[in-house]
Amino acid sequence: MNSRVGEDQVRPQTAAGDVSAGRVPLPGRRDAVRNYYRILEAARDVLGESGTDASMEEIAARAGVGVGTLYRRFTNKEALIDELLRLAMEEAQAAAEQALSRTDGHGLEELLRTQGALFARHARYAHLLLQRRPDEASTRGIRAAIEELTARALAAGTLNPDVTFEDVMALTWAMRGLVEATAEADPGDSWQRFLDIHLAGMRVPARPPATCQGTG
Repeated sequence: MNSRVGEDQVRPQTAAGDVSAGRVPLPGRRDAVRNYYRILEAARDVLGESGTDASMEEIAARAGVGVGTLYRRFTNKEALIDELLRLAMEEAQAAAEQALSRTDGHGLEELLRTQGALFARHARYAHLLLQRRPDEASTRGIRAAIEELTARALAAGTLNPDVTFEDVMALTWAMRGLVEATAEADPGDSWQRFLDIHLAGMRVPARPPATCQGTG
């Protein structure tokens, strides 16, 4: 994603499957909001490329802002990574809430696909986020949403009755691990194929068509 945001934008464009955090933590001037998003996108790029060796100076240069502007918003690199984690958790929460709004038994699949897209979006610097402890309330909320959506899918008959909440969580962890393991190799949509295969095995098997037996 281009690290620069257009003059008339105050929120970043999102790719298909992305869920915008929807909160601008900066009051006031348009240029301050624009710089905030430039910094975040630059940080994602630079941290993905350099990991813990990434410097604040390099992030500022990539964002097209002065180093002073960067330090006024984030006192150090750790604070910047903390903000990326907070936003990632907000994205995950928004995805869970959107999936919970469905009542047709397909909310679980929607959430799993959105989670996969989020994992892929943050894959290159995910190891830095995982070194931090996310907000416990957010983590519990997302876990509760998955449990509720699993129960709904089972009740609606869109999920094999042998599937458990623990199975769904294991699939989530496996999908995240795949995305992280293949991040440097440009995995493309490999996580989608991985998810498709597992979802196919978790659905209720289709009943074979009834056959008419002739009378002899």
